[in-house]
Amino acid sequence: MKKFQFTGEYECRIDAKGRLKLPAAIMKQIGDDENQKFTINRGFEKHLMLYPNEVWERKSREINQLNIYNTQHRQAIRYFYRGATELELDSAERINIPQSLLDYAGIGQDVVLYAYQQQIEIWSREAYDAMLNEEPEDFARIAESIFGNGFNISSPENEE
Repeated sequence: MKKFQFTGEYECRIDAKGRLKLPAAIMKQIGDDENQKFTINRGFEKHLMLYPNEVWERKSREINQLNIYNTQHRQAIRYFYRGATELELDSAERINIPQSLLDYAGIGQDVVLYAYQQQIEIWSREAYDAMLNEEPEDFARIAESIFGNGFNISSPENEE
């Protein structure tokens, strides 16, 4: 199983058919031909999340641990899976994003891919800029409260 560790911010365009060509830097991070399948779904905010299928399967196992008889758990399960669609790269290294997901995220032609950890967020250019403009002025204080006491962060190698 490949250990994905994405990084980077990429400005891209979606063509008239809803296809997004993944940047060469992301393709390099994805690696060989075995990793050409993805799952896309709605993000927590008005953006989309793109996961290599290996990562999606891991996240699905986590969410499937929730109790369907608990209302909050059931709602979380439903929200997590809403819009989930399996995608495969075509020969031009493009994915075809369903129109319903593009509409949900307010995505037109200009998008930003924000790649981190094991996923890639897909934002409309306008929504991404707005999110960046909302960065808290006291981010240093927030970071100190989270990490200042030697907060132990687990590495992806320890995750299953």
